[in-house]
Amino acid sequence: MTDRYAVVGNPIAHSLSPRIHAAFATQTGEDIHYEKLLAEKDGFAEFARQFFASGGRGLNVTVPFKLDACEFADALTDRARAAGAVNTLARQQDGSILGDNTDGAGLVADIRDNLGWPLRDKKILLLGAGGAARGALLPLLAENPQQVHIANRTAHKAEKLAAEFSAHGQLTAGGLEDFPGSFDLIINASSASLSDEMPPLPTEIVGPQCNAYDMVYGAEPTPFMRWARSLNAQVADGLGMLVGQAAESFFLWRGVRPNVGPVLEMLRKRSFD
Repeated sequence: MTDRYAVVGNPIAHSLSPRIHAAFATQTGEDIHYEKLLAEKDGFAEFARQFFASGGRGLNVTVPFKLDACEFADALTDRARAAGAVNTLARQQDGSILGDNTDGAGLVADIRDNLGWPLRDKKILLLGAGGAARGALLPLLAENPQQVHIANRTAHKAEKLAAEFSAHGQLTAGGLEDFPGSFDLIINASSASLSDEMPPLPTEIVGPQCNAYDMVYGAEPTPFMRWARSLNAQVADGLGMLVGQAAESFFLWRGVRPNVGPVLEMLRKRSFD
């Protein structure tokens, strides 16, 4: 029988996940059906219970349900526990539901493998201290960078996040007014690009041969990407992260790791509309 999977969110019509997972299934020969489903904003738990009770094998979870999914899961992976949020639910053989967070792994895979940007021994600036930044920290620190500096409009929120993850690597934190030098890689995990805004950043933070990554993706470069490119940085958006986190979910569900390259190339050639 064909195994059933889905992505759930509100809104959900824009999701590229069905296209991505259909391509993964074709590539690997896995027999799955994957769809996008809308849940009421206060009805995630009941939706998820019904989905798994009706035979569903796994869910991808997007805005605004990642915290609800964390509470719904019977058990969490280490990276989901560290992120405090879940974007992937998987039904186990005993019927229990495992919660995982594949966002940070997708980010690192895109930066390291697709883009070929080095992370080890590099100085990394992470902009933002919300859920996106939290999900990225553990996988980033596992790559052994020289330093990760978290910068946020509200400095104490960045400092709190740095203290929470301090056992995993060299972390510093602060506001957007004072930075400890320049960086090899700047990752925009803030919500600024979602509203087509640019964080107030000094040009001095862009080091020589700097790379700049925005977790947001779209048909046009974000203000952050345009700013970084004007300072001669190499830039990339978050489409590769989207495909990478999907590949991690697919691997968790099926035990098969798809090749993200052809799928990413396919999506780059198509409109996001």
